[in-house]
Amino acid sequence: MERLNERLQAAEKALRTLREILKEPTSEVIRDAAILRFTYTFETVWKAAQLYLAEREELEAGSPVGVIRACWQAGILDEQQTEAASRMARDRNLTVHTYQEELAIELYGRLRAHADLLSVWLERLRR
Repeated sequence: MERLNERLQAAEKALRTLREILKEPTSEVIRDAAILRFTYTFETVWKAAQLYLAEREELEAGSPVGVIRACWQAGILDEQQTEAASRMARDRNLTVHTYQEELAIELYGRLRAHADLLSVWLERLRR
């Protein structure tokens, strides 16, 4: 249980850093830093959810998409949130494997919605 609390705290801290940078005036540097913060925030949230599912729901999932589906099965995310989280996982994959200016601009435009969903996800894991 202690490990889960540590992971949830790390995810909450990461989310705070993402929200902080999204308040800054937009520039290339801010955009790229926000994308990086989104990437590590997503990582900490899905890994916290993975541990939550294992400890509290006795569900095993080994990938971000598997964890998202299991969160839907456990009632943590509803169907709409599950679809949005799956899109968010695809966005995360794009940030890790490629860098294209147009993609960065598009992704940056979705980061506020992603941060909101990550916040809801964490809140439900805390319940």
